[in-house]
Amino acid sequence: MPTPTPNTDPIWSFVDAKREPFVGLSDRVWSMPEIAYTEHRSVAEHVAMLKAEGFRITENLAGIPTAVMGEAGTPGEGPVIAILGEYDALPGLSQVGGLAEPKPLESGGHGHGCGHNMLGSAALLAATAVKDLLAESGMKGRVRYYGCPAEEGGAAKGFMVRSGCFDDVDVAISWHPAAFNRVDEAQSLANMRIDFTFHGRASHASASPHLGRSALDAVELMSVGVQYLREHIPQDSRIHHAILDTGGVAPNVVQARAKVRYAVRARDLVALNALVPRVKAVAEGAALMTETKVEMQVVSAVSNLLYNTPLSNAMQRVFDRVGGPGFDAADHEFARKIQATLGPEDIASAFRKVGIEPHPEPLCDYVLPIDQRGEAMIGSTDVGDVSWKVPTVQARIATHAIGTPGHSWQITSQGVVPAAHKGMVHAAKVMAGTAMKALRSPALIAEAKADHKKRTGGRPYACPIPDDVKPPITPKPAA
Repeated sequence: MPTPTPNTDPIWSFVDAKREPFVGLSDRVWSMPEIAYTEHRSVAEHVAMLKAEGFRITENLAGIPTAVMGEAGTPGEGPVIAILGEYDALPGLSQVGGLAEPKPLESGGHGHGCGHNMLGSAALLAATAVKDLLAESGMKGRVRYYGCPAEEGGAAKGFMVRSGCFDDVDVAISWHPAAFNRVDEAQSLANMRIDFTFHGRASHASASPHLGRSALDAVELMSVGVQYLREHIPQDSRIHHAILDTGGVAPNVVQARAKVRYAVRARDLVALNALVPRVKAVAEGAALMTETKVEMQVVSAVSNLLYNTPLSNAMQRVFDRVGGPGFDAADHEFARKIQATLGPEDIASAFRKVGIEPHPEPLCDYVLPIDQRGEAMIGSTDVGDVSWKVPTVQARIATHAIGTPGHSWQITSQGVVPAAHKGMVHAAKVMAGTAMKALRSPALIAEAKADHKKRTGGRPYACPIPDDVKPPITPKPAA
């Protein structure tokens, strides 16, 4: 693997000069209990930091109170570089930070089980460093920080792209906490979330069961039907569900209403649009079998990610120069404690995912080559919608022990420890360095746009969210 060159790029010194306030920011952003679109405390912290750093601020992007954009640089002149941040949380993953054992902060509470507290903080740090270097150098161009809520199932970036928030952006850059340092492969699945609400007829479950029509039976029959459907869909598709309303807690009452949410995933939008009607047909069949009625409501949808070769190569060059985050012995010791809470398959799976041989070190302090590939274990992200609109590149940066499963209490626990802070500052350096490469090189931006046009076939972005679906805005709670 390439030996990193000394840390001499001016942009990295701008990151280091501002790192401490942003490390603190990552430890302060917490979403409200309802999660998606309720990130009022988190966005308030980011707005305060944007104001303190002198950005020009636009709030309520796309009509979303928890979305914000801060811009700096020369208005109307030079390229526009977007750096994407997130700060939303996940339900049920409350955890005392820095412990290698499960201990919720509050029973049933929520937490940053995907590291988005760091994601937004590092992105804002990167944007701040680029802002400062632009001001010092007099270079033409603009940098924007986009604070994006509701990535976990809410598809906020899709609504933001649909409303025109990225229409004049030349390049978008993001990152995600991970176990290894690498340029993201841009493998993600298109995804649609649909609520199926079944309406039946209540009745006494013992005295007059023949008069009842069970909505819960319909939910369960739909589950059986989808299970059989899974045998006959492409192998890279995924379908999973959560029951939102079981119809009550009394077994002696036939449930008149029940609700289930399905996440339907496929390799791209074409495959997704072919699969969704088949899932809907199963719901209609379940309703027919139970003599109930079914309502279907799309909640959100996201596009698959598009790779961009020129931007990925540029980011890899930054990676090769800056190296790994620089973890110390204490970082490794705590990571080993976290690994002790995992099974051997968790750790082996992490190495398989990136295609390298397992080794005993619990943290990754090196950079994987850009052509390194492993097993495809694919999720979904609304960054995909940005990538269909403008050339986009993402980094994966080590912030937690190898083998830590995503969406877990272990991720929440590690999100506030020194290793995570080192990783997020490192992410800021990689993103800022990539942004400066684009700002300094009109040729790179032109190549990135040509690659993007080739991958989209020149087709304009088409939002997968139906036009009548709006973000489920939740009012800010009273102070």
